[in-house]
Formats: sequence, C-alpha cells, structure tokens
Amino acid sequence: QVQLQESGGGLVQAGGSLRLSCAASASIFSSKSINWYRQAPEKEREFVARIIASGATEYVDSVKGRFTVSRDNRKNTVYLQMNSLKPEDTAVYYCKGWLGRDYWGQGTQVTVVS
Repeated sequence: QVQLQESGGGLVQAGGSLRLSCAASASIFSSKSINWYRQAPEKEREFVARIIASGATEYVDSVKGRFTVSRDNRKNTVYLQMNSLKPEDTAVYYCKGWLGRDYWGQGTQVTVVS
C-alpha cells in the first residue's frame, strides 16, 4: 500500500499559525524527499517546501522565515509549520512523494482572512 494523507488545514486570521501534517506509508516516507505544494484558485500548483532524507530543507522564497518543514521518522510523518500567515497563503496544500512515480495526497484547505 502506498498512501499519503494531509491534515491540519483550516481558517485562520492573518498573522496566525497552522501546522499541517502529512502521514505517509513507510515506502513513500523512505523516498528521497517529501514535498509540499499548494494551489490557489485560478493559479498553477506551486512548490512550497521539501525535506530530503538527509534532513536538508528547501523553501520557496515567499515563505522563507515563516514556514518550517520537519520530519518525525518514528511516526512516518512530515510537518509544515506555518507562522505569520498571510491571505496570499490561502490555497489547498498537498504533500507529494515518489516511488517510481509521483504520489499525491488529497490536499487540505488553508484559508487566511484579514
């Protein structure tokens, strides 16, 4: 079984925080990287952050200093801590792994209001 499941989305005020979780099957969690993407209405899907097996992380410039991606190896879970949220962060957030092909979760909605 290969599976990813996002959770933790919701509606928050600008300046607030959310922590998203991506629970992955062991095979997907062992892939080279777990990635976070987001897609806002009428926008293309955008890379947000990733964490690779070594623990190194990468972020899109617009979230640097505000978002942190981390990994709990015992729980096969990757987290995206989002602080100082802005309305422009509103989107459906997806996690993605790779096991011969891309595997996507169902997505979780994040809405930030002024």
